[in-house]
Amino acid sequence: MRSTRPSFTVRRRRNARRSTSPVLGAVALVSVLALTATACDSGDTDAGGETRSSAPATADGKITIPDDIKDKLKEHGIDLDKWKNGAWKNWDRDDWLREAQDYVNPIIKGLWDPDRMRKAEDPDRSVDDSDLSGDQGVTDPTPQAVDAKAVPTKYHANAPEAGKVFFDSPEGTMVCSATVVQDPAHPGKSNLVWTAGHCVHAGKGGGWYRNIAFVPSYNDQGLSSEQLQTATKEQAAPYGVWWGDWTKTSDQWIAQGGQTGGDGASYDYAVIHVTPEEGGSGKSLEETVGSALPVNFKAPAVPKVDSITATGYPAAKPYDGQKLYQCQDRPGRFSINAADPTMYRIGCTMTGGSSGGGWVATGSDGKPALVSNTSIGPVKSGWLAGPRLGDVAKGVYDSVSGKFAGR
Repeated sequence: MRSTRPSFTVRRRRNARRSTSPVLGAVALVSVLALTATACDSGDTDAGGETRSSAPATADGKITIPDDIKDKLKEHGIDLDKWKNGAWKNWDRDDWLREAQDYVNPIIKGLWDPDRMRKAEDPDRSVDDSDLSGDQGVTDPTPQAVDAKAVPTKYHANAPEAGKVFFDSPEGTMVCSATVVQDPAHPGKSNLVWTAGHCVHAGKGGGWYRNIAFVPSYNDQGLSSEQLQTATKEQAAPYGVWWGDWTKTSDQWIAQGGQTGGDGASYDYAVIHVTPEEGGSGKSLEETVGSALPVNFKAPAVPKVDSITATGYPAAKPYDGQKLYQCQDRPGRFSINAADPTMYRIGCTMTGGSSGGGWVATGSDGKPALVSNTSIGPVKSGWLAGPRLGDVAKGVYDSVSGKFAGR
């Protein structure tokens, strides 16, 4: 993450508000429109059709955009042609697509090329340690730092569910880490990705990020930054680029989240439903990468968890965001706000960019399951904290899964 705050780095994007309903979250409805573009300054090529509709084709074989979809975008001040030509870079609106019904994420083909992915920055967040003094009664002693270990290449052979989430924010092009998770509505054919709430939404006072996309097994061969300067798209994204056509985070994150202080960290998670940029072979994300993790929403309290493994692509120094790392440690308890659920905390030297990366523990059945994601950590590194996943998290997950249950 980018160290733009006090001495505590938060591995997440934005906070959400506390809700009286444990299962309600903010839903982001994405009108997935295939737009042809050559990069971030997309040219003047024609727009494609909505990926989930049977839009009529013109005589020259090009797909037209249904008028109702164009009208929906224009309701939010979005002209499709202008958007693909760079209008998405305008963040001056007072209410830049903040609420559930306001989110649109048109596919811009070619936007996430290897160079743009390589240059994406981490979304670091910081909190001064002094801010935590009032909560030490429910916080265990600071754990000793655990050196992050490089995941052996190819990454797909050792952590097939891991990848990167790329997106654009008012501050620039950003990156987080993420995990392919199972979808109960589509066993063996999941298109769900788990990450942090601050990787999809700016939280309090902000709105949804733009051009959100997931790249599984990013830089699978572990190429250096120098080598990636001339890498092909297949080397950077061996399993393709998958755009978020629906996402949801907690109400708590949207209402409370910010760039400093760690507010909303206990609810800092999000689920993204993705679709392949190029249409793909018809296979789901899970079928494409060959694996997806189950999510444990009843993970035991800290004393009963022997070990947690956190995975991510740390981007802040001394890392450069191009390689995959892991930390393994026994978790302790961590609390920023005594009114919110206590979080897990482990020793780990991963920095910004690892935000959103999955935390995995062995369940009672002896199998690995996702139990958290990286949310926050100190500016100088040394430890990470992640939310425990309970009813609110399950509500977010079930909502996204249920939305696509019949498709």
